[in-house]
Amino acid sequence: MADKEAGKPADLEALRTKIDDLDKQIVDLLNARANVVVEVGKTKIADGTPVYSPDREHAVLKRIAGLNHGPLPQATLQAIYRELMSGSFALERSQRVGYLGPEGSYSHLAAVRKFGASVEYRPLADIRAVFEEVARRHIDLGMVPVENSSGGAVIDTLDCFIEMKVFICAEVLVEVHHNLLANCRPEEIKTIASKPEVFAQCRKWLSTSFQQAELLPVASSSRAAQMAAETPALAAIGSALAAEVYGLKIVLANIEDVTNNITRFVVISPASAKRTGEDRTSVMFTTAHKAGALVDVLNVFARHGLNLTNIDTRPSKRRNWEYYFFVDAEGHAEDENFRLALAEARSHCGELHVLGSFPRGTVPL
Repeated sequence: MADKEAGKPADLEALRTKIDDLDKQIVDLLNARANVVVEVGKTKIADGTPVYSPDREHAVLKRIAGLNHGPLPQATLQAIYRELMSGSFALERSQRVGYLGPEGSYSHLAAVRKFGASVEYRPLADIRAVFEEVARRHIDLGMVPVENSSGGAVIDTLDCFIEMKVFICAEVLVEVHHNLLANCRPEEIKTIASKPEVFAQCRKWLSTSFQQAELLPVASSSRAAQMAAETPALAAIGSALAAEVYGLKIVLANIEDVTNNITRFVVISPASAKRTGEDRTSVMFTTAHKAGALVDVLNVFARHGLNLTNIDTRPSKRRNWEYYFFVDAEGHAEDENFRLALAEARSHCGELHVLGSFPRGTVPL
C-alpha cells in the first residue's frame, strides 16, 4: 500500500501552486535583470556605444545554452532569451530595424525572429532603400537577404555593397517555405506575382503545376501578396505571415523545389561586430589587371589558413569586363592570420574592402 502511495501522481492543484510560485520568482528576477539593463543603457548613451552588440548577444545565447540541462529544449530557451533581449533594447533605447517590405516579407519574418517584438520595424520599398537608410543613420539596423541555398546570391544586395558604405554585423539563417496565396480557386489563377529569386526557387513546381500562368516579377513577395489581395485572378508566392497580414488563403503550401530551402540574411549597420571566436568575415575586391590575379588572391587566403565558405561575382558597372568578387571566410578580420592575409591580398587587388566580421549563424531561426 505504501508503494502505491509513493507512485501516485502529485495533486494537480499542488503542482499548479508550485508553478505559480516559480512564476513569481521568474518575474521578479526578470525585472531585477531589467533594472541592470537600464543602467547598461545609461552607460552606453554616455559613451556612445551602440545598443545592439552582436558579440554580446552571441555570448549570452552561448552561455545560456551551456547552463541549460533540460528538460526545456535549447531552441525554446534561446527563443525566450531573444525576446528578453528585444525587451532590453527597448529599455536601453528603441532600435529601428528596416527591412524589405511591405509587411509579411521573408525579410520581415527574419527580422522578427532575430530581434523580437519590442523593436521598431520599418518596411522599406526595396533593398537599396534599406542600405540607404542605414547609411544615412535614419535607422539603426537593416535586414537584407544575401543568398539562398537553392537560388544562389541575391544580386540586388551584392550591388548595394558595391555602391554604399555599410557593414555586416550579424547573419540570420531562415528556413523558407513558399506558399501559393490567393483568394480565388486554383483554376481561376491567371497571373502569379513574386520576387524573381522566389520564382527561381519554385521553378520546377511552376513549370509542372502552373505552366499557363503569367509570372509577374515584383520587388518583394509581400508586395505580391498585397497585389493578390486587391486583384482578382492574381496569386502570390509568399510566406504564411504574408497570408495572415493580407487576408489571403494558402491555396497550396510548401511549393519550393528544394524542401531544405534556407535563405541567409545579413544585418547591416554602420559598424562591424567584435570578435567572438566563432566568426565569419565578408570581403569584396576587384583584381589587378594581370593574368592569374584572382588565383593569386585565393592562394593568399589559402596560405594563411582561411577557409572560404562562399564566392560570388558581380560586374563593376564602371568599366567593361571588370568584376567585383565577394568572398566569405571563417574568422574575424582582426585575427592575426586574417590581418596578414588581407595585407598581402591587397597587392593583387585593384580594390579590397572588408564588408564586416560577425558571429556565424549555425542553425535556422
